[in-house]
Amino acid sequence: MIGGVFIFILVLIVLVFIFGGIKQLMEYERGIKFTLGRYSCDLGPGLNIVVPIFQSYQRVDIRVKTVDVPKQDCITKDNVSVNVDAVTYYYVSDVKKAILDVEDFYYAVSQLSQTTMRDVVGEVTLDELLANRDAISDKIRTVIDKASDAWGLKVERVELKHIELPSDMQRIMAREAEAEREKRGIIIKSEGEVIASENLAKAASILAKHPGAMQLRSLQTINDISSDASQKFIFFPIEMMDFFRKK
Repeated sequence: MIGGVFIFILVLIVLVFIFGGIKQLMEYERGIKFTLGRYSCDLGPGLNIVVPIFQSYQRVDIRVKTVDVPKQDCITKDNVSVNVDAVTYYYVSDVKKAILDVEDFYYAVSQLSQTTMRDVVGEVTLDELLANRDAISDKIRTVIDKASDAWGLKVERVELKHIELPSDMQRIMAREAEAEREKRGIIIKSEGEVIASENLAKAASILAKHPGAMQLRSLQTINDISSDASQKFIFFPIEMMDFFRKK
């Protein structure tokens, strides 16, 4: 009786030991196995055997992650102080490096993104920063991606979310934009006056060559202004004006 209980307990312990060593990884997870503290092999999705006591494992989510880069006080190449924030998208491409070569790859990417963004913004002027956001974002991504290769990470893209200018600089840029709009308005108006004067000169030349056309134009003008009954007009035929001019 005692022997049967002992065997049952022993079998139960063995089963618990075996089932305790079965580890399941999801399709979006990868892992590595350690045997007595040393790297043993990679673990893929599905069921994996990890011998308790002698072996251990760590899992990593390989889906795309986002790092919200907090607002940084940056100085541009032309000595303008701006506050810039961004977001970095990356994923783990080499699980072994991400676990063995860096303690906390999420924190490492966050810090690297902050320092890289300050350095790249400091290499461009304010106008370049505002006009070429995509190119600057791609440059930041390239630098971060190259530096994080040693950690088994792949940076997909970096997006500059917001560029905040000092209040006095915003007022200056607003006045500059208003002056630019007034300049364009004056240029467009002057170009229109030039075109109108050229057309009027052509019309006057044509009417001078055809007296009958001048008479028809006069009648059309009379018809246009006669629609206003509140005003009175006196017209003299062109022939009469020519008669008095000759006299």
